Amino acid sequence: MKSIAILLLALLLSSSCKSQSQSIKAATPTAAYLAEVQKELKTIFPDNKRINLVFHGHSVPSGYWSRQEVHTLESYPNLVLGKLKGVYPHAVINIIITAIGGEYAEKGQTRLTVDVLPHKPDVLFIDYALNDLGIGLERTKVAWEKMIEEALANNIKVVLVTPSPDQRYNILEPGNKLELHAKQIRELAAKYKVGLADPFAEFQKIVSKEGSIEGYMSHVNHPNEKGHDIIAGEIFKLFQ
Repeated sequence: MKSIAILLLALLLSSSCKSQSQSIKAATPTAAYLAEVQKELKTIFPDNKRINLVFHGHSVPSGYWSRQEVHTLESYPNLVLGKLKGVYPHAVINIIITAIGGEYAEKGQTRLTVDVLPHKPDVLFIDYALNDLGIGLERTKVAWEKMIEEALANNIKVVLVTPSPDQRYNILEPGNKLELHAKQIRELAAKYKVGLADPFAEFQKIVSKEGSIEGYMSHVNHPNEKGHDIIAGEIFKLFQ
C-alpha cells in the first residue's frame, strides 16, 4: 500500500508540473507577438523603415568563443540576421549588440538607459542567465523585471532568452541552476506577456537524444557555430 501511495503522489506531482509548464507556455506570446515587426519587414521601399534588433547580455551574444576569440559573424545575433534576410529580402535590418562579456543582469540593467535605448530598438533581446548564476534567482529577477519594465515603458518589444549550456552542469538533472533560471525566465515572459526564445529546452532535447552537448560547444560555456545556430533558430521562430 505504501508503494502505491508513493506512486500516486509522484503521478500527481508530475501532472502538476506539466500543467504549470503548459500554462506558462500558453501565456507566452508566440510569433503573433512580433506581428507588427513582421509586417514592417515585409514592406518594400520606399515605404519601409529600418528595423533595429538589439541584443543585450553577456559573452554569448557578444560572440565570444574559445581562447577569448570573438566570432561576430558566426554567433547568434548575426545568424538571426542571415535567417531573417532569407525570408525578408526587402527589409533593412540592423543588428546591434550591446552585450558585454562577463556581465550579469544587474550590470546590464544599469546600462539600459544609456547604452540600449538610444539605439531605438524595435525588438530587445535579453540574454543574461548564464552569468546570473553568480548572483542568484532573487537578484536576477529584480534586474530582469527592471529591464523589461523600462523597455515596455518605451514601447519596445522584448524577447527573453533562456540560457545556453555550461558543461559544468548536467542540464538534465532536475533542479540544476540553469534549469531554475530558465524556469524563471519563462515565468517572467508569461507575467509581462513578452516574447520568449527557449534554446535551453532545445539543448536539453539534444542531450537527451545525443548524450552530450560537447559537439555544440567551443568552450566550457561558449557555444560554437552549431550551438549558436540552435539559439538563432529559436529566435527566428518568433518571426515566422
